[in-house]
Amino acid sequence: MSREGAPGHPDLGAGIAYLKSPLAIRARAENVLSVGLVDGLEHFSIELDRLAAVAARVAAVTRAAYPTLDVPVHGRMNHFRAGGLDRVAELERAIAELPDDEQARTWVDLVVVSVLLDAGAGDRWRYIEPGTDRAFARSEGLAIASYHAFRAGLFSADRDQPLRVDASALERLDPDRLAHAFQVGADNPLVGVDGRTELVRKLGAALVAAPALFADGRPGGLIDALRARTPFVTGLADGTGSGASVSAPDLLRLLLDGLGPIWPGRIELGGHNLGDTWRHPAAGGEGPTAGLAPFHKLSQWLAYSLFEPIELSGLRVTQPGALTGLPEYRNGGLLVDLGVLVPRHAGVLRDVHKPSSELVVEWRALTVALLDRVADQVRHQLGKTLEELSLARILEGGTWAAGRAVAAELRPGGEPPIRIESDGTVF
Repeated sequence: MSREGAPGHPDLGAGIAYLKSPLAIRARAENVLSVGLVDGLEHFSIELDRLAAVAARVAAVTRAAYPTLDVPVHGRMNHFRAGGLDRVAELERAIAELPDDEQARTWVDLVVVSVLLDAGAGDRWRYIEPGTDRAFARSEGLAIASYHAFRAGLFSADRDQPLRVDASALERLDPDRLAHAFQVGADNPLVGVDGRTELVRKLGAALVAAPALFADGRPGGLIDALRARTPFVTGLADGTGSGASVSAPDLLRLLLDGLGPIWPGRIELGGHNLGDTWRHPAAGGEGPTAGLAPFHKLSQWLAYSLFEPIELSGLRVTQPGALTGLPEYRNGGLLVDLGVLVPRHAGVLRDVHKPSSELVVEWRALTVALLDRVADQVRHQLGKTLEELSLARILEGGTWAAGRAVAAELRPGGEPPIRIESDGTVF
C-alpha cells in the first residue's frame, strides 16, 4: 500500500504530472525508507542512530565555511566564485550596459548550460584556468570550464554576441570543441564527454521545440515565460513585475516540461520521457506509475541554481523548501561513509553500478528521505529555524561539502564509496 496519502492516479496524464512534483520525489523516497526501517531492503540496512554524527559533521563544516551562518542557496553561482575569485562580479561588469532583463537572460543562459554539463567528472580530470593557472576539479572545475567556454562564445550563434546561448549553436556543438574547451586529453580524461555533448545538442532541440518557454531559442527566454505565465507568476497590476513571484515547484515543473526530451534512454510512459525516474520494488504508488522512483537530480540542481538569476530579474522565488535534497554521490556518500547506510553485501562497495540498477536507485531514494532528517538535526544543532536555514542552504553549507571532506579522508582522490558507471547525464 502506498504511503503517499493520495487516492492513486488512474489517469496517465495525472500520474506523469505527479512524478514531476517534489511531493512525488519525497513520497516515493519515504516508501523505500519505510521498507528499509523494517530491514526489508536488498542492498542497505539503516542505522538511524548514526544521523546525529552526520548532522554534527555537517554543522561543523557549515560553521567553518560560514561563521555567521549566512549560508547561500545551493546553486551553480557559488561555483563561479570558487578559489576566492568572484567570476560572478566579473561577468556582471561585462554585461552591465545591457538592460536588466537581458542581464538576467544572460545569467540563465550560462547557468542552464553549465548545470547540464555538471555530471560527475571522474577522479582524474582537472581544468587549469587561463589567467590564473589554478587547477580545479569536479564540480568547480566543470563550472569554471563552462564559464570560460561561455565567455569565449562556444554556445553562441553570433560571433558579435558571445555572451549568450543559442539553440542553433547547441545543436551543432562539436564534441571535439567541447573537449578542447574542457582541456580533455589522454592524460586528462573527462567522464562522459560524448554523453555531455549529446545532452547539450538535445537541449538545443528542446529550446526550439518549446518557444513559449524559451523565447528566441535561448534558455534565458525562461525569464520572459515566467513573467508572462500568470498561473505561475503573480505581480502588481501595473505590469512592472514588482513583487512578482514564482514557486519553486512550478519552476521545477516548467523545467521538466521543457527539458524532458533531452534525457537519453529513460523510462517512458505513453511516449513521455520521465527523465531521472527509475524502478524500485519498494517505491510504492498505484496505477501506471507504481514502482517508479523520481529524483530529477539535475533538474532540481538547475532549479536551485536559477534562484539567484531569477531573483536578479526582480522575481521572487517562493516555497524553496518544497524541493528535495539532491540524490547524488556526495550527499549519498556521506550517509554511507558515516555509517547511516550500511551495505548488506560485498558487491555494494566492490562492483561498478549502472544508474538504473536497483542498488543505485535504493541508495538515492534513501538519500532523499534521510537528508530531510539530517537537515532537521542540523538546524537544531545550529539553533536555526526552517525559515532561517532552508534545506537548500543546508545542502550548500553543508551536506555536499561534508560528503566531499569525509570522502577525501577515507579514500585517495576523494572518490565516492559507491562506484557508478556514469554516462555524464545523471550524477
